[in-house]
Amino acid sequence: MSRAALWVCRWGASVVLATWLSACSTPPPTPQKEVALPQWSGRMALQITAPGPDASAQSFSASFYLQGSPAQGRLEVFNPLGTQVAALSWGQGWAQLQQGEQLRRSAALSDLVRISLGAEIPIDALFAWLQGRPLQVSGWQVNLSQYAQGRISAQRWDPPPQAQLKIILQP
Repeated sequence: MSRAALWVCRWGASVVLATWLSACSTPPPTPQKEVALPQWSGRMALQITAPGPDASAQSFSASFYLQGSPAQGRLEVFNPLGTQVAALSWGQGWAQLQQGEQLRRSAALSDLVRISLGAEIPIDALFAWLQGRPLQVSGWQVNLSQYAQGRISAQRWDPPPQAQLKIILQP
């Protein structure tokens, strides 16, 4: 076989091999669109009334930014001057609360909400209420009659302590 014929055979084999290898390679991944998580912002107030004859009350009022769902999200809480006072983030099987230099972690979001606020808040129901859906929860009564104006209120009667939650959403 002549040198020219040998060169043509090698060149042909290289082209076939390159074509075959390129056919076997995986195409580059197509960029996935980021799923836009629902988000809300506004003001919230929570009043907790301790049971008993003295019936003392604790109040909490702040502005907030909330993004996500009961399964994954982030809540940022701000004082009246706009300074962040707390950041709560959560995902599947974990939650963490950052308050200043203090960081608390838990396997359940509801634990950190109860610790930080002093009362249970029904997380699944809260997200439903924020979407204007009147999800019923034992011991709680929600009022969405002013939802079109961005106002939500909910009261917990049982179990103690009693709690009243008011939310004003920003448009």
